[in-house]
Order: sequence, then C-alpha cells, then structure tokens
Amino acid sequence: MSTPFKLRPYQQEAVEATLKHFRKSDESAVIVLPTGAGKSLVIAELARLAKRKILVLTHVKELVEQNHAKYQSYGLTGGIFSAGLKRKDNRHQVTFASVQSVSANLDQFKDEYSLVIIDECHRVSGEETSQYQRIIELLKQQNDSLKVLGLTATPYRLAMGWIYRYHYRGFVRGSGEEQDKPFVHCIYELPLSYMINRGYLTKPELVNAAVAQYDFSALAQDRFGEYAEKDVNELLSKHQRVTRAIIEQVMELAAERKAVMIFAATVAHAKEITGYLPEHETALITGATDLAERDSLIQRFKQRQLKYLVNVSVLTTGFDAPHVDFIAILRPTQSVSLYQQIVGRGLRLDDGKQDCLVIDYAGNSVNLHHPEVGEKKPDPDSEPVQVFCPGCGFANIFWGKTDSDGRVIEHYGRRCQGLLEPADEGELSALGDRPEQCDYRFRFKECPHCGAENDIAARNCHQCKGAIIDPDDQLRDALKLKDAMVIRCAGVTPSAKGDKLKITYHGEDGEELNESFDFSKPGQRNVFNKLFGRRYANGQAPKEFKKAEEVVELQALMPAPDFVVARKHKHYWQVQERIFDYRGQYRKANEV
Repeated sequence: MSTPFKLRPYQQEAVEATLKHFRKSDESAVIVLPTGAGKSLVIAELARLAKRKILVLTHVKELVEQNHAKYQSYGLTGGIFSAGLKRKDNRHQVTFASVQSVSANLDQFKDEYSLVIIDECHRVSGEETSQYQRIIELLKQQNDSLKVLGLTATPYRLAMGWIYRYHYRGFVRGSGEEQDKPFVHCIYELPLSYMINRGYLTKPELVNAAVAQYDFSALAQDRFGEYAEKDVNELLSKHQRVTRAIIEQVMELAAERKAVMIFAATVAHAKEITGYLPEHETALITGATDLAERDSLIQRFKQRQLKYLVNVSVLTTGFDAPHVDFIAILRPTQSVSLYQQIVGRGLRLDDGKQDCLVIDYAGNSVNLHHPEVGEKKPDPDSEPVQVFCPGCGFANIFWGKTDSDGRVIEHYGRRCQGLLEPADEGELSALGDRPEQCDYRFRFKECPHCGAENDIAARNCHQCKGAIIDPDDQLRDALKLKDAMVIRCAGVTPSAKGDKLKITYHGEDGEELNESFDFSKPGQRNVFNKLFGRRYANGQAPKEFKKAEEVVELQALMPAPDFVVARKHKHYWQVQERIFDYRGQYRKANEV
C-alpha cells in the first residue's frame, strides 16, 4: 500500500465546503480550482469519506485513470468503467468512469448512488439529451436526493456563460433573467493568481512575440467564439513565412527549455509546423491520431525522449507533464476557458523549474489574470470593469471601457449580480437555500402596463406578466407609416430656458428631432427622470433632476436612445417613442 497524499489547506477547505453544502441541500454544486491545483486529490478524499455508492465521471480516459490512481493511493479499491481502458467494473463502492462508456451502458447503472462527481464539469451542457444529463436523470430515478458535484478550472462556456447560478461569496452569475444552468451553486473557488503567488503553481512568463504574428481579427467567429477551419487554413496558407519565422524563434528560445507544447490552429497548420521542427525530437497529435500511437508519443514526451509536442485541440485537458516549461500558442480563440486550459499545461511544479514561458503568436487578447466575465467579449476594445450597484453597493464585473484615467465610461452590464442578505435566518430557510438577487437594472425595458423595470430581452413583464412590445415590432410598424419618422440616434443635446428643457436628438445622417419637458410641472419632470435621470451614466449614478439647467450642466453623461420614433402633428414632428438599449435586427447609429 502506497502512502496516501496529504491534502493542501485549500484542498481540505474544498472538501469541507462540499460536506457542509450537501448536509443542508440536495442542489447541485461546483468547486472551481485552477489547472494543476490537484482536483483528483479532492475527488479521492470525498470518495474516501463517502459511506454509500458514488460515481466519478469524466470525458477522457487519462483523467479516469488519474482520479482512480489517487483514490487507490489511500489503500482503497475502486472500479474503472471505461472502454478506452478496456475495463468495465462497477461492483465497488466507488466507480471511476468515462461518460461515454456509462452512457452506452445505462442498464448496468441501476443501483442507488448517493453522489455523482463530474471532473472537468464545464463540459456539461444544459441540454436534457446530453450524455451527462441522461446519466444524472437515470440515477435520480433510483435516488431522488442524489447529490451532483462538479469540479473545473473554468466554470463557463462561451455559448452559455457561467455554468452555475449562485456564488457562495454573495452574487449571481448571468446577465439577464434566470437562465437554466447545469449547476445551481458554486461552493468553493480559488483564482489562478492565488495558486501562483503561494507557490502551488509555476509562474507563467508571458512574453510578447518578437517576430511577426498572425492576424485572425478579420475572420468571422461562430457563437462559441471560434473560427471555421476553412477560413483559418486559407489565411494561414498566405503566411507560411510567418509560420517558419515563428518556429525558428520557438526553437531558438527552446534551447534553454526542457519541453515545448505547441498549440496549432488546424491539422494542416500542425503538419506545416511539424515540418519545420527537428524530426527526431518532435511528435504531432491530432484528433485522428491512432490511440495506441497517441499513448506511445505521450509516454515518450513525458520520458523526455521528445522535446516538442505539436497538437490540435486534443491536449487541453487530462494531460499531465509537469516538466513542460514553454507553451507556444499559434491558434486563435476568444475563449478565456480554453486559453487558461492551454496555459495550465505548463504551470505544474517540477524539480528545477523556475517558470513557464508563454508566447501567444495568434494575437489573442486574453488576460490570464483578469477576472472572468463569463460572457462573449462584445468588441476587441472591451475589458473587465468594476461597476458598483447604486441599489445595494455590490461591485459587479462587466465588460466595458475606461478612459485614460481608468474611469469607466461605458459598460454592458444589465442587472446587478449581488445577492441580498436575508433579514433573518428564517427568511433564508423559507427560500430554500437561495438568497434573493438584487433587482437593480442598469439597462431595462419598462412595462407599459405597470411601469416595472424588466430585462431588455423580456417578452413579458416579470411583475404583472403583461406582454411587452418587441422593439423590432415597434420599429417595423413605424417604418410602414407615411406620417412617421424613425432616426438612428447618434447623440442628444439638452438646452434650458427657465424651467423649459429642450432635448435635441441627432440622427446619424444629420436629421434632428426635438421634444420639451417643463420642469415646473411635476408630471413632466417625472417623465424626464424616468427616461433619462434613471439611466444617467449607464445606470451607474441615477439622478433625480430638479431643474432644467442641472441637466445641461451634467450633459456629458446623458444617455441617448438608440432609436427615436416621431409622428407628424400638423406642422411639426412629435416624439412618441425612445428606444434605449436596443438589441435586435436593425442597425444602430454608426454601426457597420
């Protein structure tokens, strides 16, 4: 019997957080630990403590084997159920399995399991027909209080956003209304910087490429932030000199390094890269590589018989070679998750390893240490910004833009993500274990029936359930009318004369529409404040304007609607609709 591993303090904390959560709730949970933090040890300890049957699922045989080995190190015996490892044993209290093998043999999992642990759980989609969901559904039929725990370094998917809803530090994940997430709670999390600063992971040495880089910025992305292989190959075929120059630099820098992993964009690109590297020191692995050959090449690389390992999208998870000290990224991605997984291949500790050189030759604008926003970047200039909620004071992280002094000038947040503290413990237990989300909205659609503020994508009011007019329908209807004018608003100018405030809306083609508000009349003043004061400074600093001249003095942060609709009234145009925070099929001002 080998000596069991001693848990690091944070691994023990993760175990205790799991026990505490599942003692009081059956709702699914996630633990977030960076790549190289030793998730397999947390899994092994939880499996050791379990009194009833548990199933540990993951998507690649390497992780099945790795998790099983850590459990066996405690002197305990667990089963392996994986076609890739040629073993199908689920007789033991703990079974380590591949999701594909269990999904293909559901009839063999009719026992009552108390816990399912999913490693690399960011791969779980919300779709009921997915392999993971089908397995969970089957096990819940045998035990309706089945516990589901996920572990991942990257708890988000580009098309979905965050994979959980509630965070134990008191905030909600997700921008709009309640969305279906595969997991309910995040119960423990450690950032990458914590692990590096405390010496649990190797320091990444992030270096800008000193040679020409690829420019993938003109290529179209799909909803996952990825690029079509045909488009990438076409672009790369025009830049063979760039590829050769990059690989020459990689080889030059590798003279001082032990092992190099190169992440290529496509199979054709990987073959070209391999052709420039020394044949006897290089291996190429793609999705088409024969499994036996792949295992052999990986073993030779781990035993340091090979120095360069070129791969295409196959070694981002479940691959463990601690001596890797140089990561070269030659593939484009907008996924922070994938980027972190790639860099994580080089951050494990190893004897004599001082740091890991990371060079991004693909111009990916990903900051390894930025707080993750969990949503697709709206444009290349956006960065994570901190936005305080005027309602509850919570510090939100949204995509946004800052000026030269670091002040937030724009952000794309919709609703505050803070969770409100319950007035008393009884209130929390009455809610289940779900505190209430702050209802402050930075962007909103007002219900025409009851005046409640709704998410900008809402079709029905969350308060009175009445239908909310779709802005596209409003615009479409107005464009059909001969006596209506619709302008794409590029800005607004306020001017004051006594109590009268005139707002001029400027169309992108020079058109202008005007409307006035008489601040001596409380009704008109209230209408202005609901429209403009509430949205002042992107909703970060809502104002209750008392006088017309105050608006002129503070016009720099005045919000502008995206569209203004007016109807002809005798000899002038009367503004009828102002559409703010538009998201739809029509182009907004100054958009290509």
